[in-house]
Amino acid sequence: MELRTLYPEIEVNFSKKLKVDAVHDIYYEESGNPKGVPVVFLHGGPGCGSSPTCRRYFDPEFYRIIVFDQRGSGKSTPHACLENNDTWSIVDDMEKIRKDVGVDQWLVFGGSWGSTLAMCYAIKHPDRVLGLVLRGIFLGRREDIEWIYEVGGASNIKPESFERYVSIVSKEDRDNIISAYYKKLTSDDYETRKQAAKEWSMWEGSLVTLLPDPNLEDSFGNIDFAISMATIECHFWMNNMFWEVDNFILENCHKFKDIPTVIVHGRYDIDCRVIGAYMLHKKLNNSKLHIVEDAGHSSGEPGIVSELVKATDNFREILR
Repeated sequence: MELRTLYPEIEVNFSKKLKVDAVHDIYYEESGNPKGVPVVFLHGGPGCGSSPTCRRYFDPEFYRIIVFDQRGSGKSTPHACLENNDTWSIVDDMEKIRKDVGVDQWLVFGGSWGSTLAMCYAIKHPDRVLGLVLRGIFLGRREDIEWIYEVGGASNIKPESFERYVSIVSKEDRDNIISAYYKKLTSDDYETRKQAAKEWSMWEGSLVTLLPDPNLEDSFGNIDFAISMATIECHFWMNNMFWEVDNFILENCHKFKDIPTVIVHGRYDIDCRVIGAYMLHKKLNNSKLHIVEDAGHSSGEPGIVSELVKATDNFREILR
């Protein structure tokens, strides 16, 4: 079967900075059909920010495409700021953006941490969600976080990359690598923060594709990107996603169990294990799970792209 590819590049209709509280200004943009069915794109991380590619998973003739940079990320300001930066504040930002663009409901599309955020939004505001397209499911449990960033998980699969990641942590602190990194990422010394951010980000970049992609891995070393992603991610992990219970998503997904949901996950996703997608799918009444056999975590791998574009095209026919 022929693989689908991204839609052609498009320009934005407009972009805007929305002041959401005393600290944060959120960048958002609209592209596609101004009178089309609204869809909101949720980027990963937290802290990664968006890119022009985010617009291209959607038919621009049909969809009104809303993309935004979450707190501290991308073009939102202040950069890498941790103050008032938590899961529920970002969910509230989505509501502020929805009201600002004047729509009642929208399709919600998110990958990796974006899938987590999409599900948190659907738990809190199920009446606002036309459907969910979720990629690379991250359930945000302690075991999911430690799988990536502590000894004994992904470290067993990419030991050479893990060795570099852990090299800046003293042997005494290696029983809690996340905490050791947090001290460095929030240090008063810029060079300490910069080194920690780059090593954290490069480690994650080594995990995201099925086959090595040196260009992608190098992009994770871009220092502006690395500082926002590493600092904000570590902040969320240190605060247990700002949830009261560890297994928050699976314990609350019944609140959106009847919303049409498409789940796309790479079979060999080292970053976010496929078992999470499978467990989520089993708890929902109206979901379709597509496991891509020749893919890892990245949204740019051909099989992942194809399934995501098919998903938005299928929703186009449902929502028409």
